Amino acid sequence: MRDFSGPAFLRLNNKRITYEEIANHQGDFKVKDSFEQATLNFARDWLNGQNTFVIHTSGSTGSPKPIQITRSQMIASAQMTASALNLTTGNTSLICLNTEYIAGMMMLVRGFEMGLQMIVVSPSSNPFEHLTHDTKIDFTALVPLQLQTVLSGSDNASKLNELKAIIVGGAPINYGLQKQITKVKAPIYATYGMTETVSHIALKRLNGPEASNRYTAFEEVQLSQDHRGCLTIQSVLTNNEKVVTNDLVELMNSHEFKWLGRADHVINTGGIKVSSDLLESKIEEIFYEQKLNRRSFISKLDDERLGQKIILVIEGGRLSEAVENGLKDALRDRLQKYECPKAMYFVPKFHETNTGKVLRSGYDFDLLGKQTI
Repeated sequence: MRDFSGPAFLRLNNKRITYEEIANHQGDFKVKDSFEQATLNFARDWLNGQNTFVIHTSGSTGSPKPIQITRSQMIASAQMTASALNLTTGNTSLICLNTEYIAGMMMLVRGFEMGLQMIVVSPSSNPFEHLTHDTKIDFTALVPLQLQTVLSGSDNASKLNELKAIIVGGAPINYGLQKQITKVKAPIYATYGMTETVSHIALKRLNGPEASNRYTAFEEVQLSQDHRGCLTIQSVLTNNEKVVTNDLVELMNSHEFKWLGRADHVINTGGIKVSSDLLESKIEEIFYEQKLNRRSFISKLDDERLGQKIILVIEGGRLSEAVENGLKDALRDRLQKYECPKAMYFVPKFHETNTGKVLRSGYDFDLLGKQTI
């Protein structure tokens, strides 16, 4: 095991474990769940100098698949993030993401490589509930649900203001959460990336005077577009191979871009191409104004006249008649005629990936409750 700067231990669910103990770990630790086992296994392999790692994608855009990533790619990613967020040796990071996937693994790598004090807790909707009142955190990575839950508690919200940086990824940030984020003093960044790029390659500031509607890539990352207008990425993080994404972007310059939605989420309705991602953003604002706390997504069904018709899929049971009528009126008033969903469907519970991303497929709409808009 090589020498590491900074602390030589981490805290895993309030258990202090030294790097030496982890490096020599042969399965004799008492672990309470698969998260602790996965965390210790990866940490052991990292501390012992393993050079390649097989990591599975989340499965949000298809079946999960294994990808091989090198140690040097992961170290480069950690260094780029640390430089962008001004993380320094001795800072404390809260690790509360699944360490079987790239986002959680890279939090561990950043801790090892940058000499951070690591507090590792099992993933939950409110990771701050595991912390004592006097625990000081400098850096963390959260999914939107976690950030929303933390912000709902006054004590937790004030603790957020003490952080040097918060990164948020794994799912879109809805309109209501964005409104809450603007009130936080600590810098909060949305991330853009995927398993193939070894976590994120670009950040977008969400609050404060530096808030932006565009992502800024790390300096070393080369961006371009393919014939569809989708982003391509080439970097040491991709092992210098060009990764072609399915994300439609407006490329502002060589390092900045606006995300316009996924190419496979474009709906051709009556000859007009509609981005379901951008339409969902508009509908989130309507839900917020209607005080409708429901998850939803846009989908499509075949239609003899339009080719494809837009539908709105809402999680949970039917709404009351008054709420439903108010929502229908708002959708008709606020959206262009071609954007307005033709019907609403209600799904008791959305399907999700192992990392909590909502899946848009696998629903039998013929069996679901339907309301024409």
